[in-house]
Amino acid sequence: MISNVMVVCVGNICRSPLGERVLQAGLPGVTVTSAGIGALVGHAADPLAAEVAAEHGISLDGHVARQFTAELGGTQDLILVMEPGHKTEITRLAPALSGRVMLFDQWTGAKGIADPYQRSREFHEAVHGEIAVAAQGWIARLGARPGSRPGAQG
Repeated sequence: MISNVMVVCVGNICRSPLGERVLQAGLPGVTVTSAGIGALVGHAADPLAAEVAAEHGISLDGHVARQFTAELGGTQDLILVMEPGHKTEITRLAPALSGRVMLFDQWTGAKGIADPYQRSREFHEAVHGEIAVAAQGWIARLGARPGSRPGAQG
């Protein structure tokens, strides 16, 4: 049984906090956290990412970026990364974790979710949509609560 899931991107201020919050909403029995492989440690979520998320009913309030470490990863049952290169970096840092690392968009047929940092509102909107859709695949597989569709509003 999967009890602990970590969502990982680079800075831990755009994609992974959003993925974390969408999965938290749809997986109430699972502890979902996030981190970055090059985190802007101590920073809040990117303001535009937070604004777009809020417009879709997801709050990134209270998020504080943190750095991914092998020790932190070792406490997770599943580590969901936004890009294939993130998996490479995590398995370089902690080879023992390789079997626990998968793409966030594993079930969509895509090959990663691009970084919206310092990009346009439209780009952030597109990334939000990709994360919301990809999250549904994980929620369906890890035990969604009936009627739950977090992040799919609007």
